[in-house]
Amino acid sequence: MAEHLIDKTLDCTGMVCPMPLAKTNKAVKEMQAGQILEMIATDPNAMMDMEAWANQSQNELLLAERQGDGKFRFLIKKS
Repeated sequence: MAEHLIDKTLDCTGMVCPMPLAKTNKAVKEMQAGQILEMIATDPNAMMDMEAWANQSQNELLLAERQGDGKFRFLIKKS
């Protein structure tokens, strides 16, 4: 896997829908095109929510993975 330079990290651990999505949307809007946001979540719906949000917002979901500690990790590139 190619390494990505992360410009900002957003920890949404312990938050439930819609907070991870709302905070991600706000964070991405504050970033410059081409920058990468790392978002960490524990919400079981995060995987499905982030994929749908990326398609709708036209930002690029570079990585969506479930980690062994019950967390989900996403890398989002602002378009």
